[in-house]
Amino acid sequence: MDNQFTITINDDNGVRQFNLHRFVKKIVLYVVLFLVVATFGAIGTILYLKSNVDKIEKKRLDMEVAYAKLKLQHSKLNESMLDTQKKLILKKKELSEVSDSLQEIELMIGVSHASDIPLRKRVSRTKISSEVMAAMLQFIPNGSPVKYMGITSKFGYRIHPTLHTREFHRGTDLKARMNTPIYATADGIVEWAGYHKRSGYGNLIILQHNYGFRTYFGHLNKIVIKSTQFVKKGDLIGYSGNSGLSNGPHLHYEIRFISRSVNPYWFIKWNIKNYKEIFEKEKKIPWQSLITAISQIKILNPTQLRQ
Repeated sequence: MDNQFTITINDDNGVRQFNLHRFVKKIVLYVVLFLVVATFGAIGTILYLKSNVDKIEKKRLDMEVAYAKLKLQHSKLNESMLDTQKKLILKKKELSEVSDSLQEIELMIGVSHASDIPLRKRVSRTKISSEVMAAMLQFIPNGSPVKYMGITSKFGYRIHPTLHTREFHRGTDLKARMNTPIYATADGIVEWAGYHKRSGYGNLIILQHNYGFRTYFGHLNKIVIKSTQFVKKGDLIGYSGNSGLSNGPHLHYEIRFISRSVNPYWFIKWNIKNYKEIFEKEKKIPWQSLITAISQIKILNPTQLRQ
């Protein structure tokens, strides 16, 4: 009896008893214990897996957010790259236009152009040459002192219109109605401003410029400057007239270099566009020495002569 145990079941049908061996009892207990352990183990495993799944899901969501941010950044980067490419294309076009314009200026001022010279160096060379040009055109007479309407009498030998004798005409007679404004053709000092009876120029202005140049303005009707006064290129100095030995209103314009008369015509026509031409036309001037002397001077605001 020690190796058996009895199970009593009481239900509506009565009382029933079952005798089981103790070994079977142990087996049943082990099975029950195993099921309990297995159940708790399964629950723990499920909870652990669920926790890992939640973590994985969170990581997935974080990765999706990060991916969305990266995608947005990539999109912005593409837009920035496209914008940069457009700007580079525009800059390249601008540089090409600048290079073409610079080449025109180089040709105009006589600076040799080489494709292998960097643009910055070309600009620097052109700037230096332009500064020399600006100084030359500020200090040496150039352009017309009156609104250019033509010439009535050229430089050289002629028959004097009032004396009717053959003589050397030291200047150029420019067409000008009475009281036409007259402007200085270069910076200078007023050497003479008044009536000059001995020369026959009547009311005369003589301007002394740098580097040995002088300009004469004869037969004026009115003078608006005084002797020893400093004038800048483009300043109003007087009005044309018919004073002195003159047969009608005009302007006698004369240029002298170290007391020697030179043909004013080439200086009247001289400007930035034909800058080099005068070097070939007027041989009496030591241009290379002048350029060397002026090369160290910089003009901040060069004057453009009114026409």
